[in-house]
Amino acid sequence: MEDSELESLRSKRMAQIQSELGGSQGDNAEKQKQAEQQRQAVEDMKHSILTQVLNQAARARLNTLMIGKPEKGRMVENMLLRMAQSGQIVNKLGEDELIGLLEQVNSQMQSQERKTTVKFDRRRAALDDSDSDY
Repeated sequence: MEDSELESLRSKRMAQIQSELGGSQGDNAEKQKQAEQQRQAVEDMKHSILTQVLNQAARARLNTLMIGKPEKGRMVENMLLRMAQSGQIVNKLGEDELIGLLEQVNSQMQSQERKTTVKFDRRRAALDDSDSDY
């Protein structure tokens, strides 16, 4: 093969590889964009439901909880969303009702928490290799 033919084959192959990579990167970018749009739609729906279910004071308390303890905040948020979707919440909840839910979540978390104890056997720890006579 001549150098010009070899060079033209290389350039064609490089163009093909770049087009394949460019296409897959475009697909990934499109998928990421769609996933981000879905996440945003879910967040908007959650916020609209919480606005319908909670009054201003309760919403402010939930936002404060989300800042201080995000795990508990998400648990309470999910609990409120489930209750709203199942029809358990008829009227807007106030701050007192939200505090009651927080206490329920706290009691659930404490019951799920495992109490671990460490037992230390002093007799075994006292026997050391350097103490033994061979």
